[in-house]
Amino acid sequence: MGAKRQDAHLARRDFLKTAAAGAGGAALAGFGASEAGVVQFDEVRKWDHEAGIVVLGIGGAGLTTAIVARDLGTDVLMLEKAKESHAGGNSRVSMQGFWCPPDYNQAVIHQRALNDGFPVPDEVIEAYHQYTTKNPDWLRKIGAQVIQPASGNASRASYPEFPGAESAAVCFLDNGKGQAGSGFQRLWTMLRDSAVKRQVTIMYETPGIELIQDCKTREIRGVVAERQGKRIYVKAKKAVVLCTGGFENNQEMIRDYLSMPCGYPFGTPYNTGDGIRMAMAVGADLWHMDSQAGPTLSFKPPDFDFALGGGGAPRTRGFIWVAKDGTRFINENTPSKHGKIAYHGTYIQLPTPLPIHSIFDEAGRKSGPLFTLGGNMGWNAMIERYKWSDDNSVELAKGWIIKADTIRELAAKIGKNPDTLEKTLATWNKSCAAGSDSEFGRASDRIAPIQTPPYYALELVPTFTNTQGGPRRNKNAQILDPYGKPIPRLYSAGELGSLWSWNYQGAGDFAECLAFGRIAGEHAAAEKPWS
Repeated sequence: MGAKRQDAHLARRDFLKTAAAGAGGAALAGFGASEAGVVQFDEVRKWDHEAGIVVLGIGGAGLTTAIVARDLGTDVLMLEKAKESHAGGNSRVSMQGFWCPPDYNQAVIHQRALNDGFPVPDEVIEAYHQYTTKNPDWLRKIGAQVIQPASGNASRASYPEFPGAESAAVCFLDNGKGQAGSGFQRLWTMLRDSAVKRQVTIMYETPGIELIQDCKTREIRGVVAERQGKRIYVKAKKAVVLCTGGFENNQEMIRDYLSMPCGYPFGTPYNTGDGIRMAMAVGADLWHMDSQAGPTLSFKPPDFDFALGGGGAPRTRGFIWVAKDGTRFINENTPSKHGKIAYHGTYIQLPTPLPIHSIFDEAGRKSGPLFTLGGNMGWNAMIERYKWSDDNSVELAKGWIIKADTIRELAAKIGKNPDTLEKTLATWNKSCAAGSDSEFGRASDRIAPIQTPPYYALELVPTFTNTQGGPRRNKNAQILDPYGKPIPRLYSAGELGSLWSWNYQGAGDFAECLAFGRIAGEHAAAEKPWS
């Protein structure tokens, strides 16, 4: 599996090198950058807006970049794809914790172990943790009330068996009662308010769509954005910083890079890979495109552009997951570490033999809602707030839940082999009667028979907290080309081109927003204005 991932990465890298060379050849043949998806600086006749630094995206990374740059005396304009009530990306709907290791050396050791065979340059890891260890002090400096754990850091480690796990402390903001406050948009809201206080300009419903590049120097000079159906040209006198998140809601990228037929966000539905395409168009290399916080399995309602989160399990414990061939494929209660499961001494992603269905009976249907609105994170809990009916009857009437009087009839309705599904259910019920799961060892107190008609099925799909891949960056948050050289005046922060190459430490993403947001803000602000 490691060789396959490495070969795929090298293939993409070779493609990008060829593409970069091809773009140069096209220019020599008379084709300008516009034909390659880039707007040439020489073609811009009028600027509609300008700022020292232009930041795309107002998640935690973008806001941190803006705050740091403003405090260093640079004016900042932020372009945000979403409307104001939906803005904030995954940062807004996350748990709001951030990795705050008490010991730099142990944090570096742990980060290297998390890479698990897919190394990241030491200079990037070291830069990250030079800032993660100081993030609490920076947040206090801008007015936040940060609570750090007194002890028991290793208990926060996603992978406690890895060396350096004692560095895995997680900090939160004070909830107003002297307690660590998770979720409920606390940290993101504080950062947004801090940016507004500093008179950072934010333009909502204004997505960046193309970068403006000087083809002679390769410098990025600005952004073409879309506002109220019109193209606008935004000058960046010092730099552009891409903080546009991942591609959890881009089905083509999910197929190409994650090798899944489909997948959907648990967080923001606005992450569609925009920054990745823009960076590629100006010659950026990519890394970590198959790394993700996920998948988990959940339900995506028709006409929704996000998944609900949670596995759609009845409260009776009488349910199983069946794969495309009608068989069970895993212990449904297998512990997952952000979508990774233990496998022969390493970790692999949860298998997703689609289409997958959760199967249960009438007792399960009546036991309570398959999904609840409770919780303090996720898009549905924080933003959309669709409330699932208590007895699942509303969703049954909508056709979201499939109903049948017999298992054979249910199999036909969901496209499974009736003989296979009957055999799968018979084996499951026999295991329940014996008090032991004969196939996958599900705990005896987590099993119950499926035997009371009618029977039901709910289709489950892969869902992601976020994807981690995107343009490769260096220790200074500069975006690199396939030869390892910075693309002048172009930076990134956050989960767009994150440093996570395989295993992920919980709260590490928001820590990266803060760390590389600060790095990007400092280095972009230090650029000499080009006009």
